[in-house]
Amino acid sequence: MSPHLLCIGGEDHHLRIPFLLALGDRGIRVTAAGTGDSAPFTRARLDYHAFHFNRFVNPLADLNTIRNLKQLIADIRPDLVQSFDTKPNLLVPLAAPGGAAVIRTINGLGWIYSSRSVLAKTLCPVYRALHRVAARSAAMTIFQNREDQTFFELHAMTGQGLSRLIPGSGIDISRFERAVASGPPPAEIRRTLGLENCEIVITVTRLTRQKGIPTLLDAAAMVHQRRPATRFLLVGPRESEGPLAVTQAEIDRHAPYVVATGPRADVPSLLKAADVFAFPTEYREGVPRALLEAALAELPIVATEMPGCNDVVRNGSTGFLVPPHAPTLLASKIIDLLEDRAHARFMGARAGELVRREFGLELTVARYVAAYSEVLGEYARRSTRMDAFAATDASPGQTGRS
Repeated sequence: MSPHLLCIGGEDHHLRIPFLLALGDRGIRVTAAGTGDSAPFTRARLDYHAFHFNRFVNPLADLNTIRNLKQLIADIRPDLVQSFDTKPNLLVPLAAPGGAAVIRTINGLGWIYSSRSVLAKTLCPVYRALHRVAARSAAMTIFQNREDQTFFELHAMTGQGLSRLIPGSGIDISRFERAVASGPPPAEIRRTLGLENCEIVITVTRLTRQKGIPTLLDAAAMVHQRRPATRFLLVGPRESEGPLAVTQAEIDRHAPYVVATGPRADVPSLLKAADVFAFPTEYREGVPRALLEAALAELPIVATEMPGCNDVVRNGSTGFLVPPHAPTLLASKIIDLLEDRAHARFMGARAGELVRREFGLELTVARYVAAYSEVLGEYARRSTRMDAFAATDASPGQTGRS
């Protein structure tokens, strides 16, 4: 019988559909649950269950989510429960103590561990304590980069469960290349955006302060002074990001050299139409999918020296790394890539080679299948030992005393 996996994530869980389908091809029965739209899962013929959680700090809402997740797990009765994203990684283990084996993937440490604000510093010890509690019900914790694994082990946040490193969530290289081939050519994309004769610096991310957008806007002003034909294309949601979002007024102050498109379904085509990819995040990332896609498009990259980013961008080899909150350095490296196109193309090609070699979907899925087998094997051995102990304890004439 094939194991039944319930995979739980947040609003962007649909991005894992290729991963889930590939698991199905390897003989794993997959059910998904998330907070986003069900339509992509329906089109992919994946069983999907919607639930709700509050992405921000809200203990009462979190308790309600735990109750709903507990009922969901009881109804589905999976063999394995896999969680992704910050809140699910805390709430899912608390909702599933016993029964199904819980595996959580730490795909970045997010705002709490990245922000320098008083609130974040206050919440850090609270969240470390919650992770220690959650770890008691987790059979395995998977990390996407070694720095996060070291951080969790240092603060005793992995508990007694297994710990494994699996770089990134995997990227479907063939699917990305098909999307580029079937999409409009770069010249048409540029014409549609009104950027025919411009140099394009693109970023794909949520338009929040923690993702470094204010830093990018400051850098854009500096680049524009030196190279007036440069345009910065910001691709990603803003309105849904609550108090963390940059305001439309902040973006408008940098018109016309900054253009915010909102979320787009044609990201591969947009990347192929651009000249440089900028990723100024201040988050502790897992391994950002945006960087993997930019590398596949063979774009030269300037990113911040943050966990996850430095797994894809090797400074001076596959791109440039700069400190967070450093608009002058960010602008300088962007200008370097715009001025030396031959070196920029060389870096972009090397980034593409790295992603194809180390982050492909097939390799990632094989690693997860091995992790699932290890966990199920450990559970089977534990069950056998418990059955044997129970049988011995119940044998006639056994009193337990010598």
